[in-house]
Amino acid sequence: MPEMNMMGGDMMGGGMMAAMGIWAVVLIATVLAVLVAAVLASIWLVRQLRHDRTMLRDGADAADILQRRYAAGEIDDDEYQRRRSTLSRP
Repeated sequence: MPEMNMMGGDMMGGGMMAAMGIWAVVLIATVLAVLVAAVLASIWLVRQLRHDRTMLRDGADAADILQRRYAAGEIDDDEYQRRRSTLSRP
């Protein structure tokens, strides 16, 4: 008859509990990583929205904003030209 450990199960049960513990740690680490990524994405989004709002509040018109975005590398040549032609239409 197999020997029983202190928990009342055989040796196989103890090994399964250890494996379940490892998966629990992996699950907790994954959930924490997702939460950290969500918080960082939220912070980035709020900063972007504040930056856009600040630019508009400072009296910058659409052409100035377009020029700043182009200079910062946020948009490419084709996008800049397309939007500039759209803004220059009456």
